[in-house]
Amino acid sequence: MSYQTPRGTYDILPSDIHKWHDVEAVIRRITSLYRYREIRTPYFEDTKVFKRENDSSDMVNKEMYTFNMGSESYTLRPEGTAGVIRSFDQHKLYGSMEMPARLYYIGAMFRHERPQKGRQRQFTQFGVENIGAKTPEIDAETIALGYDIVKAMGISSIKVLINTLGDDESRAAYRQALKEHFAPHLDELCGDCQRRYEQNPLRILDCKVDHDKECMKNAPKLSDYLNEESSEYFRRVLACLDALGIPYEIDEHLVRGLDYYTHTVFEVVSTRPDSGAQATIFAGGRYDHFVEYYGGPEMSGIGFAIGLERLIALAEDEGYPFTEEGQCDVYVIGLGNVGDSVLKTLSMLRNAGYQCEGNLVKRSLKAQFKSADRMNAKYIVILGEDEVAQGTLNVKNSADKTQLTLKNEELLDQLKTWEENAK
Repeated sequence: MSYQTPRGTYDILPSDIHKWHDVEAVIRRITSLYRYREIRTPYFEDTKVFKRENDSSDMVNKEMYTFNMGSESYTLRPEGTAGVIRSFDQHKLYGSMEMPARLYYIGAMFRHERPQKGRQRQFTQFGVENIGAKTPEIDAETIALGYDIVKAMGISSIKVLINTLGDDESRAAYRQALKEHFAPHLDELCGDCQRRYEQNPLRILDCKVDHDKECMKNAPKLSDYLNEESSEYFRRVLACLDALGIPYEIDEHLVRGLDYYTHTVFEVVSTRPDSGAQATIFAGGRYDHFVEYYGGPEMSGIGFAIGLERLIALAEDEGYPFTEEGQCDVYVIGLGNVGDSVLKTLSMLRNAGYQCEGNLVKRSLKAQFKSADRMNAKYIVILGEDEVAQGTLNVKNSADKTQLTLKNEELLDQLKTWEENAK
């Protein structure tokens, strides 16, 4: 019987894993510059961590992988923020870390949605959470962190879309205006929008089914319902982005897919003409009540998430120079009955820091040289029965074809000499 990966999942093969190592290295380098620290949370949580009261998001209502074990209900994490905030509260990090707490995560997420290019049911996300302080400067710096990572991956065809959802007072006024506007048009809207009308009418503006309808195009604008404090906060965020030289475009229909956002929301999208429906590179926003929901103090936070599959695909499209598999430093050939001499030589070389492979099965000299050539080995060590008996070995420099006979204890010094001469 032949088995296949489940629909919406995939294998990352050895021929591709170097791309993942490269992008993770860029992420870790840049997050360290911003002084973010990694946090790792479980792949599944109590379902209530994600399924919050009256949540209108598609993620919660349609896409979660939930299972029961006895009387307990668990859910594979569909996003990273909830688990991070749960951990932040559970371990009282607000009392032990310098505020604001700067945290990041990298790991698998799970959503049951229709697989398509750039969207899988198991996918890998990198995300950050900046928790414990609320200033326009922090909002702008958070966007700058993601922007720097995308730029570092060689992706230049991008733009920042940004909006504000305002504070509680502003959103309450806007929700009421939207309900009054859409009430006569409910029969025209899809089932999801009818559900959102009761749960969170702002999410109607995010609908991909009804977005071209006239009632959507002439819907009230949130900017008309912002109070003075919210307007000033957003103005300062934009001024900070200007100061950082980050170009942006205000998108008043940007509300984001999760219900817990307040004030600043943003998306960074690809402007490549072939991006299509998968143009979003990373997205996020500020949240004012999330920390206290899980039992912590009243604290604000802001974060975003990047799907690594999409980031890698865009970097490939723009010609990012991903590294290739590392060259083999030394290949050890064994001829005849040389016992454990190949193993001992490999161990000595690895202890000295050389990447090496050797022949541990019976093969011809020609076959072993072919293996060394396929691995692009810089040096080849040859051990025959006579050499082992005499405590010697033959070593070849693949670059200039030099071949020497040395005592075993002279090998490391000779390799070091060749390395220094090659610089």
